[in-house]
Order: sequence, then C-alpha cells, then structure tokens
Amino acid sequence: MEQKELKKLVSAMSLEEKALQLTQYPVYELDESAEAVVTGLCDLGGIDREALWHTGTILNAPNGETVQSIRKTRREKGISDPFPFMLDVIHGYRTIYPVPLAMACTFNTALIEDCAELAATEASCDGVDVTFSPMVDLGRDARWGRVMEGAGEDPYWSGEVGKAMIRGYHRGGIACCVKHFAGYGAAEAGREYNTTDISERNLREYYLCAYRACLEEQPELFMSSFNLLNGKPILGHKEIMIDLLRKEWGFDGVVISDFGAVEELHEHGYCETGRDCARVALSGGLDIEMGSSVYASYLPELVRTGAVSEAQLDEAVLRVLELKNKLGMYENPERNTDLQKRDEVTLSKSGRAISRRAVEEGSVLLKNNGVLPLKESAKIALVGPFASTREIIGNWAGKGRIEECVPVKEGVEKLLQRAVPYASGCSWKLFDTDESGFEEAERISAQADCIVACVGEHMMNSGEAHSRADIRIPEIQRKLIAKLHKLKKPLVLVVFGGRPLVLSEVEAFADAILYVWQPGTEGGNGIANLLYGKAIPCGKTVMSFPRSSGQCPIYYNCFSTGRPKKQDMPSALSGEEWRTGYDDEYNSPLYPFGYGLSYTEFMYSDLKLSAARMKRGGKITATVNLKNVGSRDGYETVQWYIRDLFASVVRPVKELKGYEKVFLKAGEERSISFEINEELLKFYTDGGEYAAEKGAFELFVGGNSRDCLKTNFELVD
Repeated sequence: MEQKELKKLVSAMSLEEKALQLTQYPVYELDESAEAVVTGLCDLGGIDREALWHTGTILNAPNGETVQSIRKTRREKGISDPFPFMLDVIHGYRTIYPVPLAMACTFNTALIEDCAELAATEASCDGVDVTFSPMVDLGRDARWGRVMEGAGEDPYWSGEVGKAMIRGYHRGGIACCVKHFAGYGAAEAGREYNTTDISERNLREYYLCAYRACLEEQPELFMSSFNLLNGKPILGHKEIMIDLLRKEWGFDGVVISDFGAVEELHEHGYCETGRDCARVALSGGLDIEMGSSVYASYLPELVRTGAVSEAQLDEAVLRVLELKNKLGMYENPERNTDLQKRDEVTLSKSGRAISRRAVEEGSVLLKNNGVLPLKESAKIALVGPFASTREIIGNWAGKGRIEECVPVKEGVEKLLQRAVPYASGCSWKLFDTDESGFEEAERISAQADCIVACVGEHMMNSGEAHSRADIRIPEIQRKLIAKLHKLKKPLVLVVFGGRPLVLSEVEAFADAILYVWQPGTEGGNGIANLLYGKAIPCGKTVMSFPRSSGQCPIYYNCFSTGRPKKQDMPSALSGEEWRTGYDDEYNSPLYPFGYGLSYTEFMYSDLKLSAARMKRGGKITATVNLKNVGSRDGYETVQWYIRDLFASVVRPVKELKGYEKVFLKAGEERSISFEINEELLKFYTDGGEYAAEKGAFELFVGGNSRDCLKTNFELVD
C-alpha cells in the first residue's frame, strides 16, 4: 500500500481510534479461554474490554488456532484493520536452542543466524509476526538475571550477535524488535529493574554500540527500557529517544514500550498523573504502549486540550500502519500463519540437528586434566540434580515443552546403548539442606571408573526478575561435590547456568569442567557428544567468570587505574595495601573473556605487522601463525585486541576488534591475517568527536583476552 493511502487511513480515524492503534495488551484480555502467557499483570484502567478488539497490535497468542480465531472474530465485528501478533521468541519457539549467552559463546554468526531462522520459521507458521528479540543490553554483572538473554560484556561482539539474529529472523519470516533501549544492563548491583547511572561518553561508547550496529540489518522495532538512566526514566530522555535514535541514527521504525513502562513513570516518581505519563511518553518518541492503558485513556483529551499535537499522534499511528504494511498484512492479513506447515516444520529432524550443534559449539570446556573425552568402555556414575531432569531448556523458552527436552541421562544412554547408574544426590533448589540423597550418590560413584556430576543453577533462577546476590553453585550441591571428591575418582562437572557462576570452591575438586549453560531441547544429546568426543569443545566465554560474587561487575575491557596492583593476589598477601584491589580476593577473574579449551591444543607464534606505522586513511596487516599441536582436529577462535596507550580520554586495557574461527586438523598450521584501519581506532574523544587520535597502540592476539602475543604500532598524520 502506498504511504499516501496509509495517511488517508490515519486521517479517517477518530482520536480514540488513533489512541487504540498505539495500545497493546495480551491476547487473554480478548479471549478469556485462551491460554494466559503472562509477561506482566494487566491493568485495563478505564478501557472497556470491548474496545481492545480495536487495538493496533496484540501480544502473546498461545498458538495459531487462537490467532486465526481472533482475526475471524474481528472480521465478524466489522474490523478490517490488520492485527499483528507479537511474542518473545528469544532462543527458539518449539525447538529450543541454547540461551543467547550460550549462543554468543559459539563465535559462529552463521550458526546463530540459522538458529534464529529456525525459531522464526516455527513461530511464523504458528501466527507470530514480530519477536521481541534480539536483546543487546551490555552484560557486565553476572548477578543480573537477564545476562542470559544477551551476548556478554563486549559491545562489538554483542552487536555482531544481534545482527546475526536479525538476519535469521528475517529469513524465517518475522519482524524483530531490538531491546532494551538503553542502559538496562547497567542496573546497580545487578539487581533487576534497578536504576542505572552512566556517563554520556560511556553510554555512547559501550552501552549504545550494539544498538547502532543492529540498525545495519534494518530491524522493524526498538523497545524502550523501563529503568532510570541518570535520574530520569528512559521515556523522559528525548535526547536519546528522539535526538539520537530518530534524528542522528535515522531510525524510522516503531518504538514500543516494555510491559507497563508507561504507567511506571508514576511509580518512578516522575509523572504525577496518568495524563502526565501519556504526554511524556508520546512527546518522548514512544509509539506503542504495552500492557497499560494511559494512551487509550488520556491521549484524545491531551490532543483536544492542545497538550500534545495531533500531528505528533498521527506520526506515531502512521509508523504502526507502516509496520503492518511492511509485513504485507494489507494484502495478506494472515501472513505466514499455516497450521499444516507448522506441524511439518516444528521439532523437525533438521531443526533438532541445528539445536544440537549449537549445544556442542556453545558449551565451554573450562578445565580438563585429561579425563575428557570419556572412553565409551569406562563405567561412569551419573549424579547431580541436573543429570536426569528435562528442566534444562532455559528461561524465555518460547513455546518449548519440558517433555520434549532430552536430559543428560537419556543422551548418554542413547550414545552408549546401555543403562548408566544414576542418583540425583540432592535438589537443585537454592536453599535446600536435605542431604539424604548423598549416600546413594556416593554408593554408585564408588563403583564407577569416573563420576559425571550435573550441577549448577536451575533454568528459573536466571532470566528476568531472577537476579542473585550470591552466584555460587547452591551450598547443597557444593557439599555433594566435596563428598564425591573424597572418593578419589576422576570427577567431571557438567555445569548448567544462565550466567557465569562462581566456581572457585568446586574448581579444585574437579578434573574437568564443562559449562553447558541452559542448552535447550537437544541438551542431553549435545552434552553426551561432547563428553565422549563425538563433538570437540570449541566454545569461548563471552563474560568473565568471577572468583567470588563480590568481584561483580567484572569485565576484561576495563580501564587501568593510577595505582594498579603489581601482583594479582589479595592485598593482605601481596603487601600492596595502597594499590587498587581487594584485601581478600584477586583482581583477575577465574576464567577470562574469550576463554575455552578444546580436546586439542593450539600454539600462536610469529606475530608480525606489515608496517609499524599507519597513516590516516591507510591500513596495515597483522599476521600470526596458528598451529594445532595436539592429536585431534579442532576449532580455535583467534581473537584480535587493540589498546590505545595514550589518548584524550583513558582507553580500556584491551578491546576486541576482530576474530576468526578456524578449523585445523591435528598438526596443521596456518597464517591468520587481520587488517587494521583507522575506523577500528575511533572512539568518543574528550571533545565528543568520534575519531581516532594519533599515537601508540598495542595489538594483541590469542585464544582468550588474557593469554596473548603482543606487538606495537603507531597512527601518524
């Protein structure tokens, strides 16, 4: 449909109809018989329930049958306006792949894209038109529950992951919404919904970086966050929502609120009345209000009294209609809803294979004293609260069903073609103290050649509204691990989590640690393949693993201080009382960003530059020799980091600027190259300009952010 025709539709609407176009509620508010997929508590305010049939979009349909039924009812009511259905499709729809944080550990954007396409294909056939994904909030504090939805602590890599997800969603037939704009990931102390305080420079340099990168893939929507930023709710920041997003970046799509965020302007103490909430939100650039009623209740009156202009209201409504037009819904209101095709593509063999591969590439081998891979002839004992449970699909798992998930025990027994002794040993619950299961776990473990303990964090202890102050493995599980260690058998920990957990206490007890995150539908099969060497671990951490909860937030791309510690040990032991650090803890993480072992080993050597000086507008090429010095084939993710040594604003000690995932056969070696140009060296200078400053730089390359080769170069005029 031509834009002039869309404008005619807008001009023909009453103020009340326009306000409803900008209002979104969950489907169960229309159809009380529909399954309630709740993301928040609804308050209809003064809206008559019948008026909800005239809203512009809708949220959370349980299935395609409901989608078709609601659209049919709207037609019977004489409503011809297209009705897009939106849903959080975060890491799969029915075929669930690992949580986004785990997907980021694959360092494989093609695989990330394929998984997003799989999710979109299943979802679109079942009536979903828009997903609220990707989430590209920067995650530096593992206590924050929503780190599982993001891509970790690096702004550049978060943007690359977000772009890959958008490409996949588009290939699979659904529109996408980048969230949460902006600064939500910096919640104080990692506490959910907490306030954030970020300088303008750090906001632009780090927290906004991934959002801007995502614009390259033309997402249809942005979602505003509902946190305070520097003392104001995001919806009150016109300079971010309009001046930056709309004018500077040129985003012309729809901006939608998070659930209830408009009404929460009152709870923040920012807006006294519902009228104020509506005025501030619309004036701040918000198009669709999700989960509350202030637009529908107050916008008509605000326009009639001149508090907001009708032109501003019309612009927002037009953007919503343009979204529907982009989705092709004026020509085909049902879009891709196809129940027969849904049943064909859902949980397909090929989809499960992609999900299983994601488990294999996203899991991270943190430690291995030679016990892995296991021999199929060895007698193992499978213990721990996550050894047999299917509750490993992860939070925000779309329409995934627990009963469709493969547990570890099932995956291992399928691979070995025999039964495996099993005992849970204890519960997964955070505060459980029941040790009655220890005896059985110890008994079967004593008879085994090797113990595989499946431990960690339950899938519902991470995600939205699931922050944790203590991110250690629960105490009851730590006690079980200590008991198993005393048996003096090889001990493998398979650790589940939606965040990097503190492993310091149990690391010393383990001969191997395989971190499998929340792996999804094919979790058990993928984990079995990794344990027995049918797949070779290649995942790399995208968040630093703290040694203790008190280290949070901890991230590799930090700044140096004026009094850096000379030795990385507690101040009480090092004698450096006046240096930056803790009296009772190391400064360094237990495992750094980019870290991950394989069943083979890689050696880096002969780092060279094509020139030691680079002129503005020019480029130089770095090369390094990479050799697989182990006895197995494998993948290595080569990571390139740069440090600007002296600048008008202090720069991080390292910043990831590029990577390459390389497959090498045992004994094979290859020269890996990396091009450096002026664009890679740019940052927001002391004057606010995005530019590169001349001077000295360090270049690092290695298999993680800590263990690198280093050389120097210079940017000159």
